Amino acid sequence: MRTTQLPVRYLFGLWLLAFYVAWLCIVIGGDYWNQVLAHWPIAVAMSFGSYVAGSTPMGGGTVGFPVLVLLFDLPGSLGRNFGLAVQSIGMVSASIYILSQRQKVDWDLLRPACYGALVGTPLGAAFVAPYVPDLWVKLIFAIVWASFGIMHLVKLKELVAAKGQDHAPGDMASVFGWSIGITGGVVSSITGVGIDMILYAVMVLMYRADLKVSIPTSVIIMAWTSLIGIASNNMLAMFDPSLYRVDPEVFYNWLAAAPVVALGAPFGAIVVNLISRTPTLIIVSILCLMQFLWTVYKEQVGGWALAGSVVAIVIMNGIFMALYHYGHRKITGVQPDLSAVEAVSTGM
Repeated sequence: MRTTQLPVRYLFGLWLLAFYVAWLCIVIGGDYWNQVLAHWPIAVAMSFGSYVAGSTPMGGGTVGFPVLVLLFDLPGSLGRNFGLAVQSIGMVSASIYILSQRQKVDWDLLRPACYGALVGTPLGAAFVAPYVPDLWVKLIFAIVWASFGIMHLVKLKELVAAKGQDHAPGDMASVFGWSIGITGGVVSSITGVGIDMILYAVMVLMYRADLKVSIPTSVIIMAWTSLIGIASNNMLAMFDPSLYRVDPEVFYNWLAAAPVVALGAPFGAIVVNLISRTPTLIIVSILCLMQFLWTVYKEQVGGWALAGSVVAIVIMNGIFMALYHYGHRKITGVQPDLSAVEAVSTGM
């Protein structure tokens, strides 16, 4: 008997139909229209954030977190949970589009990273994130992305032009993938983002992977980690609401932003294949640096906290430099010119 299979390219359309029907049922059934309208600013912000999520290795929480935490003066934990919640729609939507278009993804590295995130994210949510002070949640977020912005501005031209191998050969891909998943899962449980940046950095700095491969791969790992993260936080809140509380504002902001990011993130994934990635990455990298300065000013960070933040940025750029050094030597057998990176690291 002959069976007819639905082409993969239709999966994205079916996903959007299912999502919007479910969203309407939630809003109408719960009479949440007033909440959706009251939280329109986050929907506007995430129209840009979702584009960033689909077109760069930075999750939508990269925009949502500073908007909620720095602009609206909400707790860092709320920004983290919102980032995970909204990415569970936006990044998932972009991932389904990527898979439906059969874009190239580094499964050898992504698969073990997903397994590692399945371990690291719940552990981080249970035993690390609740004990990190609110100020340090904000600073960790700011430090991670400021470091990422510096790395891109220093090596953007080379990264955009890279056409190297996708991942480590043989068993090393599994080792790197598990390490990325566990470490990135813990980082994402604290800030709502981060695992995508770690995987992307390994791919582009160590193995000079094409951005057409590394960005879709980073989008999928962030989608997977977001689903695990928000599910873990909600389940933990059921057992101990005082320690693992998920603020109702997360849900209301999610209701307003979700219908925007469901289309915005895939739109970013489409546009980035039609135009140069350079302008988008430059703009986002500058914003990463600005949000660090904004955090320092807004939270009046000074003394040892400021010194520690600067040292952390220098250390992260040192790690990026080491990855770049290793990748350059591995591919060319020649010592790279690291003067630009070293100048940034020492001049911070």
